[in-house]
Parts: sequence; C-alpha cells; structure tokens
Amino acid sequence: MTTVPKEINAAAIKNSPAEKVTPMMQQYLRIKAEHPTMLVFYRMGDFYELFFDDAEKASRILGITLTARGTQNGMPIKMAGVPFHSLDGYLAKLVKLGESCAICEQIGDPATSKGPVERKVMRVVTPGTLTDSDLLPEKSERPLLAMCVIANRKVYTAGLAWLSLASGSLRLMEFSGEQRAVTARIQQELERIVPAEILRGDNGELFEDSTLCHVNRVPDWHFDVVHGHKALLDQLGVATLTGFGADGLGAAFGAAGALLRYAQSTQGRGLQHVRSLACETESEFIGLDSATRRNLELTETIRGQESPTLFSLLDHCRTPMGSRLLRHWLHHARRAQSVARARHDAIAALMQNDVTGSLSHHLAQVPDIERITTRVALLTARPRDLASLRDGLRQLPNLRHAMERSLSHDNDASLLSHIHAAIDTPQACLDLLQSAVMEEPANMVRDGGVIARGFDAELDELRGLSENAGQFLIDLETRERARTGIANLRVEYNKVHGFYIEVTNGQADKVPDDYRRRQTLKNAERYITPELKAFEDKALSAQDRALAREKVLYDQLLADLAPHIGTLQTIAQNIAQLDTLTALAEHALRHNWCAPELVAESCIHIVEGRHPVVENQIERFIANDCKLLDERRLLLITGPNMGGKSTFMRQVALITLLAYVGSYVPAASATIGPIDRIFTRIGATDDLAGGRSTFMVEMTEAATILNGATEHSLVLMDEIGRGTSTFDGLALAWAIARHLIDASRSFTLFATHYFELTQLPEAHPTAANVHLSAVEHKDSIVFLHAVQAGPASQSYGLQVAQLAGVPQPVIKAARKHLARLESQALDATPQLDLFAAPTADANDEEAAAPVAAAPADANPALQELLGALDELDPDALSPREALEQLYQLKRLAQPALA
Repeated sequence: MTTVPKEINAAAIKNSPAEKVTPMMQQYLRIKAEHPTMLVFYRMGDFYELFFDDAEKASRILGITLTARGTQNGMPIKMAGVPFHSLDGYLAKLVKLGESCAICEQIGDPATSKGPVERKVMRVVTPGTLTDSDLLPEKSERPLLAMCVIANRKVYTAGLAWLSLASGSLRLMEFSGEQRAVTARIQQELERIVPAEILRGDNGELFEDSTLCHVNRVPDWHFDVVHGHKALLDQLGVATLTGFGADGLGAAFGAAGALLRYAQSTQGRGLQHVRSLACETESEFIGLDSATRRNLELTETIRGQESPTLFSLLDHCRTPMGSRLLRHWLHHARRAQSVARARHDAIAALMQNDVTGSLSHHLAQVPDIERITTRVALLTARPRDLASLRDGLRQLPNLRHAMERSLSHDNDASLLSHIHAAIDTPQACLDLLQSAVMEEPANMVRDGGVIARGFDAELDELRGLSENAGQFLIDLETRERARTGIANLRVEYNKVHGFYIEVTNGQADKVPDDYRRRQTLKNAERYITPELKAFEDKALSAQDRALAREKVLYDQLLADLAPHIGTLQTIAQNIAQLDTLTALAEHALRHNWCAPELVAESCIHIVEGRHPVVENQIERFIANDCKLLDERRLLLITGPNMGGKSTFMRQVALITLLAYVGSYVPAASATIGPIDRIFTRIGATDDLAGGRSTFMVEMTEAATILNGATEHSLVLMDEIGRGTSTFDGLALAWAIARHLIDASRSFTLFATHYFELTQLPEAHPTAANVHLSAVEHKDSIVFLHAVQAGPASQSYGLQVAQLAGVPQPVIKAARKHLARLESQALDATPQLDLFAAPTADANDEEAAAPVAAAPADANPALQELLGALDELDPDALSPREALEQLYQLKRLAQPALA
C-alpha cells in the first residue's frame, strides 16, 4: 500500500512550530490524502513528480532516479519524476504490475494564480479501468469485476458484475448454494471472465483474494442491493430491468452498484457509453473449467505461451475488434444450436461467393471503432482517434458493397443480412468529422493543427494573423530598407525577444528617430518600431487565442459526437462479427474444413477428424474417425506412449467446441448432438504452492468431472490413477470409468495403460475398445497414429524410453527385469475379480451365509496351509519376502483344495 509517511502528515506539518510547510506541499499532501493507496503523479511544469513513499516505490519499479530536495520536519523530501510526454509508457508498466495511479493535472492559469497553481486529479488509472490504446492489450479485454456474496443461514448467494470499460459491455450473473459449492463456482467464473481487477467488500471472507489479478477492497456499504438497483436504472436510463432479464436478482445488483461507483470515480465523469446490460446464466454457454481451457490450449499453451494455440491459428482477423470477439467466442460457445447454425450459414455464404479477399482488404483499413467510441464518450479521445474514426466510417460503403454478393435474397433474417443493415453509414456523424477534423491532425490538441480550415471563421481569422506574419515581415523589411537606405537591415523574430529590426553598428547613424532600442549585440543593435510592436502584440496573441479557440472547438466536437455513440457501438459490434466470420471462412477455405451438422439426437460422429493445431505443425497428419452414440458412450483407448491417444482425444473435443462456436471444423464430416459441458483430465501437474500433490490434483479434477458431468457432457480422461500404487490406481480407474458409464452416461474418451480395463466392454455394452496402432521392428517402433477397433497388445514403454535417450544399459536391464516379471506371473489377469459380477445380492441372507467347511484335521494339506498362515507376520515382511510367501501359500493351497 502506498501511503504518506506517518511522520509527514498534512495536519501535523501545517501546525508544526519547527518548520512551515510550503503551500505547494500542503496542496500535494491534501491530494495524496484523498488517494492514499495510489501512486500520485503530481504535475509540475513538464514533469510529473512523485514524493515520499511514492517516489521510492516508483524509483524501484520504473528504474527512475530518486532524489531529495528540502526537508519537512527534519526529514528529506524524496522525489522522482517522469516527463509528461512519456507518461503512458510508465503507466503501462505500473498497471501491468497491478498498481493504481492518480494523475494530478494543473487546472489553474499560472499567470493569474496567487500561490501554487490549482491542481486536481483528472483521472485514475487502475488495472480494470483502462481505456487508452497504449495501455490496453489489442486483442483481449481487461474487465473490472465486482463480487457481492450474501449469506442467508446456510445458503449463500453470489452476485458478479463485470464491465469492460474500453467497450462499454456490462454483464451480471448470480448463483446460490452451500458455501463450498458457491466458492468453487466463483473461482470457475473468475477463470472464465479473467478480470484485470476485482472489487470486494472489506469484510468479505467467503472468497480468498485471487492470485489471478489485482484485488481492491472497498467499503461494504458500496454493495447495497437497493442502491445498486437504482444505479443500474439510472445508468441505463430505464424504469425497469425486465427487458434485460434481470428480474429477481439481488446480490448481482449490489455488485453492479459498487462496480459503477468505482468506474465513475476513476474516470471523473459519467459512463455514457455503458448503455446495455446482459445477464448470463450457467446454461447459456458450454461449460469449460480451468483445466479444460488449459488442456485444450484455446488461447494459451500449457506452458503459458500465446502460440501455437487454437486462437493464434484462427486469428486471421483484420481488426482488433474481430480478434477480441473471436477470443470471446472460443471461451463462450453457446449451447443453443441456432446460434452456431447461423454462423455456419454465414461462413458458407462468404465461401461460396469468394468475397473473403475483398472483405479482408477493406476490413484492414477499419480502426478500433469500439475503443475509439469509448474514448469519445469519456471525452479522452485524441485528434488522431477522430481522424481514424472518420477514415473507418468511409470504409462502410465498400464493406456493404463487398457483402452484397453473399446476401440471401430469400432470407432477410440471415446473420449476414443483419450485419449488412447494421453497418449503414451514419452520414451525420461522418459529415461532422469530415468538416471538423484535419486530414492529418496533430497528435495533441495543445499542439494546434487539429480543427479543419473552414469549420470555424474565428479560428481561421486567428490562424491567418499568425500564419501571415512571415509575409508581413518581408514586406516591412523591404519598406524599411527603402526608407532608411540601410541595405543590410533585417526584420526577424525569436521566441525570447519577439519581433525586432536588426542594424549593424556600421549603419547605426542611419537609424530613424522612431526606432527604439530593444537589444544590444556585439556587432549590431536590435530595434522595435510602433508599427512592429503593434503587429507583434496582434500576432502573438492571435497564436495563443487560436490554440485556445481550437481547444474549445475540440471539446464541443466531442460533445456533438455524443448522440452518435450508440450507433457507433452497433457498427463496431457488427464489423467485429463480420471480421470474425471472414477470418473463419478464410481459414476453412485454406485448410479444407467442413461444415458440421448439429442435430437433436445424442451423438458425436466425426469422420476423418484432425487436430486443428497439430496438423499445421507436422508434415503428414493421420486423420481418424470417432463414433459416439447412445449405445456407444465410452471409448476405452489403449496404445503406446506417443501413439497419439491425447492428440486424438483433444481433437474430438476441439472439433466439438468449434462446431458450437460456429466455425467449420477439420474433418471430412461431423455430426454432433447437444453438448452442455466439456471436461478434460489430461497430463500430470502439481500445485505445490496450494499444498496439492500431482495425485491430489488428478483426483480433484476427477471429482469435478464425476460431480458435474451429465449425459450431454463430453469427458476426456487420460491415464487416470497413475499417480498412486498399481492396484489403487487400477481400482480407481475402473470405478471412475464404470461411474461414467452407468451414472453420468457422458460421452467419454478414456485413455489408459491398465490393460485390465479392456475387459469393461464385456460387462458394459455401451463401452468399446479402440487403440492407437504401432509396428515393432526388432528393438525399434513405428507409430501409425491410426485409431483401430479393439484393445492394444502392449504399451511399448521400453521402446519409447529408448527413443527418449535413456542410456542403453538401463534399457537392457529393464528388458531383463521385464522378462523375469513376466515369467514369474502366474495369472495373466490378476485383477479379473475387479470386473466379476457379484454372485449374490448383499441383502440375500441365503447367498450371504458362509459355506460349511470340512474339518481341518480331515485334510493334512489344509492343516499345513493353515499352520503356514498362522506363522505369517505380514507387517514384518519386505515386498520381496511377501511375494515369495504368496507363491509358497499358493503351492500349499493347490493340494489342500484338491
């Protein structure tokens, strides 16, 4: 936390008899007291200065020089500063590290101020409230999220509200349950939304501070439900929230109230671009937990890299808006098949009419209208933002014309028809921008050269006075040379002394009486005349007045654009859709993807499916089929390591997800029924910081699947049970597979090296064996990567170890030990009893009654066996001794039971 040192307190310093605080420091300390947890950038001339603890922290983080100037109560005033023109670069670094900054500007006029120039915090920059293009990632959102939890006895209700300030998108969600379930759900939603900053109450103890992002604690009264409901009504300008599907919410209103209060306070003004509300429910999207998002590598690889991922593969978008929407679609595939079908139809139309090239060309010339519109609404748009917006609006007729070949005249309700109608040019807005903004304006309003000529007569007149100074000086110089006879007389201007007439010392006797000396040089004298002085006053004041007039006109221009904000947001949203659909169509054409068929029956039937990312990384990819039906719900996948089991499983999940995203898919054909969630349990990872071993992580993920999977879920299970002993792992894998078959009835791809599990289909008809094939030649192995029916013959573990570079002596020793183990095995299927059906019901007294045993003394062999058992002390045996004793008992048992 950034605070003013206790020793340097505003009130204490002001009343200190030992040392008087300067008025400027009094002003700074007052502002700092209003923003105690933030780094205060205090504008002083051409620099932003930080003081005390802020200076130390900024110096450490940013690598800027820490200095000290003067003292307060005997303590040095530590200072660090950055140039005003390079502030954004420093802010970007601070915000990335989770710091919040208050930007304090000079708002008073230095010429008229008595004492320190009046200053005020004009904006607050926090991780979740960024709108500047220089501070935001181009292809992803950085939402601000507020969390409100209300407890009613043992039932907890959690409300989430999140806002992407850069786009104006506001969303709510609410859910209830017992404490543990709600806590888990909160974590799941945070991993889906990926907020940049979280707001929570001071006393909220249900959810621990997230390590995902920066967490801000605000007073609990900010989460008042009644005030939150009123804040939403005021923000949206409506009398009821029924039209937004928000009836009956409670905690979500409290979260929304805190969210809007915080966002408005950081911007210093209302959020006029936040004009709509969406209420999300769990049943709206295909569920993807954090493990699934990670394992499928949607937007980030397992190692945390940005590529190669599904997003990096598909992102042929020409605008940042399209890229952000594509990322959102991949994480938020709708369960409603109608949404995906509409996108499939749009992609088909774009592909059939070969318009992707033309659309891509025009889309590449469209700026980020979504974020520019936000900056217009917040009055922070820069001149070049408006120029880019104008140029982007000029492209709309070209986009509409390029789309016309793909429009269906028989279906005006198609997605492309809707987009075509929505991107009609807002002529009034475009006319205003074209008449008001120069073709290539300056970067900042303070530099001038922003407002176009002809837009304002007063500005043109002031500019004329300033810009015609050069011609006036030439004319004056010519006249004065003729009047005085001084051939080398010069009329010039500099910023220090203004306008002047320069005469060398040799011609000083020819200087007229009306010349007044302004400056003496070594070899010349500089003079001013009443005419030149009058022009100087007029010209210099005209330049200052022109800049001031331009600032007024620019502020008015932003205000005049406000009525167009809603239209611009609609255009931005539809251009983003068009861009994303064009990118998907372009990729489908380039890589021979097909249109999936979404049906009402439960099935996943993929013919010649391919992994979308892997097929681009290797030279020759082997396509495989996958058939899951009502009568065939679990595929038990066996085969060698590196044989392609995980790739096959992931490609089925990715093809299913892409189909519901609305994309074409990498397959010859794909027929897919209703899907509510996709679960994955793949790979071995631990969570040592959280106190969880690899096996604990594995079981936690398995528990999530078993508790959440339904008959409409797709489950990927890879090598479950391998993190513990062989028998424990085998028993767990068998029980989990059986639960998925009998209880969950999910579509399941279950990969395993436990060959005992391949007997499952004998007892469960809805399970089937498939394997990834390989061919062994001498001591080497060739992976065919083809999925075939039936179980695999072996795992080829030693061959894979050899390929990995394990030393040859180790491989030879392993082969010998493997041969010895196989020769000692007395039963090829020692776990067969795991799958044996019970011979009698546990409640059947007759079946449960023990069988009468023959007297022991009638069977000497049995007496010997019982004597051996009696002498046995299992706790004193080593594993090797226990195995030998087991063989001995088995030998004794054969004659005893004969």
